[in-house]
Amino acid sequence: MKTQSILFLSLFLVAVLLWATTGRPIAPIYIEVPTDEETALSSEEAFHKMMDVLTHERCVNCHPSDNVPKQGDDSHPHYFGIGRGEHNSGYQATNCTTCHQTENNPYSGVPGAPEWSLAPHSMRWEGLNRFEIAESMMDPERNGGRTPEETLHHLTEHELVLWAWTPGVDAEGNLREPPPVPLDEYRGAVEKWFEEGHKIPSK
Repeated sequence: MKTQSILFLSLFLVAVLLWATTGRPIAPIYIEVPTDEETALSSEEAFHKMMDVLTHERCVNCHPSDNVPKQGDDSHPHYFGIGRGEHNSGYQATNCTTCHQTENNPYSGVPGAPEWSLAPHSMRWEGLNRFEIAESMMDPERNGGRTPEETLHHLTEHELVLWAWTPGVDAEGNLREPPPVPLDEYRGAVEKWFEEGHKIPSK
C-alpha cells in the first residue's frame, strides 16, 4: 500500500506539472491495483507462516517427546519433576490443574487456560522439523483421529491453543513472549492452507 501511494502521488505531481506548463488539462491516469486475491498468501507462504507459530517454544513445550513437559524459551524440563501421567495431566499428587487453573495467575506467574494438559504422546513434536510436525498433525493415527476440519478448528479455536497469544507474566512479573505472528494473521494463514488442500511443501 505504501508503494502504491507513492506511485499515485508521483503521477499526480507529473500531471499537475504538465498542466501548469501547457495550460491544458491532462487526461486522468488509471492505475490497476492488485485485488485481495492477487495479493493473498500462496499455500506455501501460508504454511510457513502457520508453522512459524507451531514451531515456537510456546507450542512445542507442550508436545514433548520424553513425557516431561517443558518450560520457558529455553524449553527446560518442568520444575518439581512433573511428568505426563496416565491421562496427559500429571499424577494424582502433581496434577496439572493443581497449579494451572483456567486463566493466568498474575500473582504467582503460573499460566492457565481451560483444559490445561500435555498433548498426547502420539502428538509429540519435540525434535521434529516443521514439515514433520505438519505430517504428524495431519495423520489421523497420530492426531487423535481428527479430520482436517477438526484439525482446522483445533488450531484456530481451541482455548488452550489461543492462550499462546495471552501468555501472561512469569514468576518475576515479566511478560512472556507471544508467538511471532499476530493471531489474526495466524488464523488467516491456517485457513488459507486448509482451503488450498493442506499440502505440505517439499522440504
